[in-house]
Amino acid sequence: MHDAVSVEDLHRPAVVLANEGFVTDGRSAASNVGMPGVRIVAETIPCECTIAEVAEAGIRLAMDDIIGALVRPLTQQEAAPERTRKETPSRIVFKGHFDEVNRFFYKRGWGDGLPLVPPTEAAVREMLAGTDLPPDHLVGRIEPRYGFATVETIAVNAVMAGALPIHLPILIACVEALVDPAGKFSVYVTSTGSWAPFCIVSGPVRRDARVNGGSGALSPGDIANAAIGRAIGLLVKNIGGARKAVEDMGVLGNPGKYSSVIAENEEASPWQPLHVDQGFDKDESAVTLFYPNSYTQLMQYGTDEQGILSTLVYNLLPGRCGLTCFLLTPAQAKTLAAKGWTKALIARYAYEFGRVPAYKHRAHHGLIFSREPGTLPPHPMDPMAVLPGPEDVRVVVAGGPGAFAGIVSGGGLPGSHYVSKKIRLPAGWGKLVARYGNVVPKYETY
Repeated sequence: MHDAVSVEDLHRPAVVLANEGFVTDGRSAASNVGMPGVRIVAETIPCECTIAEVAEAGIRLAMDDIIGALVRPLTQQEAAPERTRKETPSRIVFKGHFDEVNRFFYKRGWGDGLPLVPPTEAAVREMLAGTDLPPDHLVGRIEPRYGFATVETIAVNAVMAGALPIHLPILIACVEALVDPAGKFSVYVTSTGSWAPFCIVSGPVRRDARVNGGSGALSPGDIANAAIGRAIGLLVKNIGGARKAVEDMGVLGNPGKYSSVIAENEEASPWQPLHVDQGFDKDESAVTLFYPNSYTQLMQYGTDEQGILSTLVYNLLPGRCGLTCFLLTPAQAKTLAAKGWTKALIARYAYEFGRVPAYKHRAHHGLIFSREPGTLPPHPMDPMAVLPGPEDVRVVVAGGPGAFAGIVSGGGLPGSHYVSKKIRLPAGWGKLVARYGNVVPKYETY
């Protein structure tokens, strides 16, 4: 769409071909770059079609529409599109009971399908205690529609998600990571691949904010993990403008978009924390984001070093590619460290031995984003690496007692990186922690 707009700017007619299921997405992209009248021809060829006769038949069906769109005179509205009138938003958008507020918000597409906490003036003001930044401070513009993520709008969505003020510094850092071009979020957020932000919190703040890195860290039940992840999803939708089946074209969707947040269990890890690997000091805190679309739990093949490593390398999926995070329990990490394994050695081992016969590899079938340089091996049984390189692997110690490991993978765009941002705490952080840090579930004993 951006290419078509550039051609139109040169006073040359351009037409965009779009699968019939993506026309609305195309309209959104066109309006986003100031030319909503770009002509789009809907075609019926299945997405990424590999059957030549089907593609050729679809092309023949679309040709008359393409020619017509290129030569048809511009309408008055196309020649001089009306700009959206700027309005000063009201501080009050609705008044009513809890269920009425939720219905109002839901009908306008401002939620995620679950009940929202009404973002009242008082609640947002309380949330803003989590930062020393002014409410109108612009943290960044979130794609795909480049919405303005100010401190206040982040706070509003944090309240809606049920977060606490001690979670706001983490969320501000998450937004900084979302808008960093190195992560390529702008592509992942609109892709059909249903990629979801995966957030790893490391450093002292994870204890203060009670982000779970132990048993069931990725399960429901912890307000920090749940609300921080949920707030990220609301920010992406409400500020970034990634609406399901409009801009977010995920084919099947991803439950990780509700929340995918975990803390690193640094106290139980034999290695230095992730944020230190990413260039921060140990006493600092940081978030690290990447955008996988799959998560696998695996029972380890054995409790010794070979059993643990085999579990990881023999379960790398050839259909996945790119950034891959191994989640090791403290017991697994200590077993490997005792035998001299570092995180870098584990990553190298996974790259060297995580291989499949060429005929099973995505590149063998000509899939895009294969990230495999050169030509295919001459024989279909020759081994090919599943991972593009050891630099794409991160090892995080988390989880509770048990014999399972985790692989989070799928961030496969060439040139995408893990993005880490420092978490900056307000001057009154100690008082905030004293006030909100004791919000923990108390289960009945038996």
